[in-house]
Order: sequence, then structure tokens, then C-alpha cells
Amino acid sequence: RMGKRRCVPPLEPKLAAGCCGVKKPKLSGSGTHSHGNQATTVPGSSSGPLQNHQHTDANNGRENVSDLTLGPGNSPITRMNPTSGALSPLTRPNGTANSTKNLVVTAEMCCYCFDVLYCHLYGFPQPRLPRFTNDPYPLFVTWKTGRDKRLRGCIGTFSAMNLHSGLREYTLTSALKDSRFPPLTREELPKLFCSVSLLTNFEDASDYLDWEVGIHGIRIEFINEKGVKRTATYLPEVAKEQDWDQIQTIDSLLRKGGFKAPITNDFRKTIKLTRYRSEKVTISYAEYMASRQHCFQNGTLHAPPLYNHYS
Repeated sequence: RMGKRRCVPPLEPKLAAGCCGVKKPKLSGSGTHSHGNQATTVPGSSSGPLQNHQHTDANNGRENVSDLTLGPGNSPITRMNPTSGALSPLTRPNGTANSTKNLVVTAEMCCYCFDVLYCHLYGFPQPRLPRFTNDPYPLFVTWKTGRDKRLRGCIGTFSAMNLHSGLREYTLTSALKDSRFPPLTREELPKLFCSVSLLTNFEDASDYLDWEVGIHGIRIEFINEKGVKRTATYLPEVAKEQDWDQIQTIDSLLRKGGFKAPITNDFRKTIKLTRYRSEKVTISYAEYMASRQHCFQNGTLHAPPLYNHYS
């Protein structure tokens, strides 16, 4: 079965959304995220596996949900060239077969996100525009921290945005305005990992099973038990990393979207599903610093500002 393909999803302009996973009920609450086949429980809520909920902030329409997108073995996709300090070429993410096609996403996009955050936290003027493409894409920016790569912020948009302004905006939105977490601080910079995900190949699926685990991200629309339309999404890597089949993924996504009634096969058939693919790259702060070492002295940014290499 083949879905109907379209370039970008027909969603509201600049609709911001959490990328995937399990929502924390409070900023101060500490959830235990799911890894592999382990269930997720959230202190302060009813115990049990995968207490998935999604809410929309009435003020800005952002859907804030936490992230379950650790890379295989918790390792970043990018690697440093130890001899030059430059970021080496990236392999195709998500295990897709076409390894010869040039990727749009690059490690330089993550470096730009770090530049934007660094300048904001230290009060420097925002960096100049980068040299990578400014084509429009739906995008997500994700921040994780520490050796176990705990989620620290993840917000993006399903509406296509020009990458220069879109990455700048969602760098700061995900780092400072994710309602599940306090804003990122200078002290946290050395432990951070930044991921940029660009969403592509949106297709209307023929039914709720018209997608492949590990290949497609999915966004569902459904009418909940109160008659309200809700949406929820998982990026392509989530189902594979959680070892879910299609039904488990759909049911988890329904719970994430706030559906509380029993889930029947007849109800699953009412879901409108959009599938998509993602190009993703991740770098650490250490990799970022190595790529920007000519702009730093003893770990402190000095004049002139970043991006001399772009001028």
C-alpha cells in the first residue's frame, strides 16, 4: 500500500510541537524515561507503563511532550576527526538504504545551534547567518545532557521554516522555553548534546498500519472521547528504540495524545495518519568547541564574534 505523497504537511503555520515521548506532569517532577523494553513511570501520577499524555498550551499552541530519541547505544551520530578537529562526514541516519544521496542536515547546523545558545547565554550579539542551505524544512532541535543523555529540551515545528531563522528560533525555544524544564544555563553547556532533525517525505497513509517501524516517523490525528481533535507524533527512531511493533506504537501515541478510553481496533481505523522521514545529526559540546577552537581562548569567547569563517 502506498500513501499519497506531499512535500510538506498541511498544518497551521509554525505549529510547535514536542518531538516525542512521555510528558512530565511538573517542572520539579523527575520522571524515569523508558529505555528498551522498560516501562516509564512518573512520580506523582498513577504508576504503570507509559503514562503518555500530551497537552497544548492555550497561549502559544505548543505541544510539549518529552523525548525518547536516544541514538543506538546512546552514541552521537557524528564523530570528530582526531587529526584535524573537523567534523567528519556523516553516515545516513535512521538506517535508510540510500547512502549515496547527499544529506541536507549537517553537523554545522548543530554548531550553529550551539553558537546561538552560547551567544545568548553570554550576552554576545547573535552570530551571523551561516553558509549552509536556507531552504525551508519542518525541524526539531533537541538538547540532552550528561553521559546518559537525559532530555533537557525538545521543541520543533511541522511547518516548513527557512533553516537559518528556524534553527535560531527553535534553538532558544527548546533550550529556554520547554515548559518541562528550567531554562538551560551557562554551567550546563559543557555537558550538552545538540540534535537537529529535518523532516521530509510527508505522505498521507492509507490507514494506521501504512508505515514501517524504524523508517517512518508518524503523526496521528484522532477525535478523543470528549469529541476533541488531538494530534501526537513520534520521530522515526522511537518505535525501533523502544522495540515496539506498529500496534504498540499507535496505542502509545494515542495515550501520549491524551486518549484515555479503551483502544479498540475499530477506533484505530478512525485515525488519520501522516508518515514522514527524518534526517538527524547530533554533536556534543566538546565536538562543537573543537570545531570553533579558533573563536575561543581558554574556554571564553573573545572578540570578534563567531562566524569569521562565514564572512
